[in-house]
Amino acid sequence: MTSGSDTRQGQDRRSAGTCRTLAVLAVSIALVSCDARSENSSTTTDSFTTAASPAAPTTSDVDLPRVEGTPNIVIIMADDLGWNDVGYHGSEIRTPTLDRLAAEGVVLDRFYAQPTCSPTRAALMTGKSPLRLGIAAPLSKNNPTGLPIEEVTLAERLKDRGYQTALVGKWHLGARHADYLPNARGFDHFFGHTTGGVGFWDKVHGGGYDLQRNGKTVRDDGYLTHLLADEAVDVIQGRNPEQPLFLFASFNAPHLPNEAPEPAIDAYKDMEDERRRIHAAMVSELDAAVGRLVSTLESEGMLDNTLIWFMSDNGGLVNVDIVNWLPDWMLAIALGWRFDVEPSDRFVEFARVNHTRSGSDNTPLKGGKSSLWEGGMRVPSLVYWPGVLSPGKSEQMVAVQDVLPTVLEVSDTPANSDDLDGRSVWPALAGGATLPANDVIAPSGPKPLSAAIYRYPWKLIETSDGDTMLFNVEADPGETTDLAADRQDIAASLLAALRAFPRGENVALPLQDVVEDPDFFGGEEDRTPWAEAVLTD
Repeated sequence: MTSGSDTRQGQDRRSAGTCRTLAVLAVSIALVSCDARSENSSTTTDSFTTAASPAAPTTSDVDLPRVEGTPNIVIIMADDLGWNDVGYHGSEIRTPTLDRLAAEGVVLDRFYAQPTCSPTRAALMTGKSPLRLGIAAPLSKNNPTGLPIEEVTLAERLKDRGYQTALVGKWHLGARHADYLPNARGFDHFFGHTTGGVGFWDKVHGGGYDLQRNGKTVRDDGYLTHLLADEAVDVIQGRNPEQPLFLFASFNAPHLPNEAPEPAIDAYKDMEDERRRIHAAMVSELDAAVGRLVSTLESEGMLDNTLIWFMSDNGGLVNVDIVNWLPDWMLAIALGWRFDVEPSDRFVEFARVNHTRSGSDNTPLKGGKSSLWEGGMRVPSLVYWPGVLSPGKSEQMVAVQDVLPTVLEVSDTPANSDDLDGRSVWPALAGGATLPANDVIAPSGPKPLSAAIYRYPWKLIETSDGDTMLFNVEADPGETTDLAADRQDIAASLLAALRAFPRGENVALPLQDVVEDPDFFGGEEDRTPWAEAVLTD
């Protein structure tokens, strides 16, 4: 016979077990990761046109346009911009500048970034996979290092070529030591923030003020997107006209926190969802800033000799509304189980904000930022160069690691392609050439680490627990059908290549350290400004 006490103990154990089960279930739903296998019902396999015809010319068959002199290079990067956040993709958000550049330039319909910001920026600066560089996730504000010192950046290469170089906006490849800051990595001029997302009005990240000019804190009032546009215009107008210019305009918009000027928000008053309304306003402000850059290049007589490449650093952040009703204790259990950490109260709050406040939209792609689904990596991108590039759409796969070798070819800058994971796609952009498939590897980490490998049109994902999924993302962009069992030969080949790929030493802080002091976006200042906390020894 079972006593009442035993019965109550059994009920308590079952209740606790149920709570743990619910918390674990919440992980798989609430924490956006490549382990999630849910389908996006709005995704259809015929939502996109097919890739370039095999009958298209190869690189040896095309006549490339003649580039006179040494062109200016302007790379414009948005932060957390979703696939359906630009007008030329059919969004309700108004982006007239980007729409015009898309209509008059080359739209990269299959451009792939990395799942998060630091890995994408590392690939952009080096032409290498971030897995090789040991950067699998956003770098914490407290990270003592960053992009490995031995890596030669795009800015350094172009500076050696005779370019004047400037970074305006977000760096996020090393914030604590002077050797890792932009001015030490090839940029003559830097105005912006070295950490991740900052408040658009208060310029605070993780408790520290983060807006500087060449290592000195600047307390500029105003909306960050406007300030960055002002600085970019000043850089263009104040350049030495005898030298070509490399400008990396790395905007923080539309990254969290959701903040925009009231008139911009009012322009979308018909949107019911407040998150989407503010996000739309942020994107429109970004679009207006890009318009100012383009107008300045034109007024300075530079536009015809300037390659402009626009992209997002990853897909839009996806909300998981279930997190709204999860109590803190359950979310803490879920986070601890998922990341093998002891979550602090602040980290629970940070996770809640990041899963409930975004206004991005990646429709019709599945998933979003931090995930290895298409919505996390296939992002809006275009290349614009009037008089050189003919308007059109490229449906070949282009990756962020391809930007550096492409820019080096266009600028006639020496490069050893054997040292790069990317390859120049200039023949495809300028001549419509068909390029052979090139392996692109994307990690999502740092803990637990998952990774994907593309050998277009094939994509294989290996989850942190060793499971694999295989998709033909050209025929099935919604990733609805796992073909790993049906195409074991392809899956095995890709898995072998992924596991054999060199993996650099992880440069990130231990995750528990990050959990103890989360990287909040905006808020109260509670420490020294980041520019003044830089170490030099």
